[in-house]
Amino acid sequence: MKRTIIIRVVVAVVVVVFVIGTWAQDGRPDLAALKFFSVAVLASTLVFNLWDFWLWRLPLIQRVPGVPRSIRGTWKGTLTSLWVDPATGNNPPPKTVYLVAQQTASLVTVKLLTDESKSTSALASVSEVDGSFLLTYLYLNRPDMRVEHRSRIHHGSTVFDVSGNPARRLKGRYWTDRDSKGELDFEERDKKNLADDFAEAAGLFGETT
Repeated sequence: MKRTIIIRVVVAVVVVVFVIGTWAQDGRPDLAALKFFSVAVLASTLVFNLWDFWLWRLPLIQRVPGVPRSIRGTWKGTLTSLWVDPATGNNPPPKTVYLVAQQTASLVTVKLLTDESKSTSALASVSEVDGSFLLTYLYLNRPDMRVEHRSRIHHGSTVFDVSGNPARRLKGRYWTDRDSKGELDFEERDKKNLADDFAEAAGLFGETT
């Protein structure tokens, strides 16, 4: 809905500028362009959607400066928590986790799936900084009910370095409002499928839960 409104506004501005330009040049406005407003909106919508959902991900287009790096798909990796258990004085062992990135040229949403919880991005972006691409996002983590007694709902943020073109690795860190932090490293990727939960993600990589 928001995309359609933006396209209509842009086309309307172009038409108005054209009419005012002909008015200033010929002394009377040329309203013929108004007849093509609906056609222009339709054509612009088609072109925008082609770009937003498909064209930008083509390998050749990915090399154009300013085009966001495609990270779309389900990634398998490792979460290493730096939290120290006060009872043992040790860090929890690393665990296998999955990151699901749903992405268009203008929008990216991220889910992090573990065997105990799901994190969903609130704000996310893939941006270029000094020639390198970063995936950054804020998230809300919802633990499974069975572990709520020791892992409460919390907010956090994550920053990944995106390596390779096409992207081959996501490596970064996370911080939470529970004063915990850790590292995340993803190197395996299924580009075609977007998993909904931990079990489905594990199945994409031939694992069982």
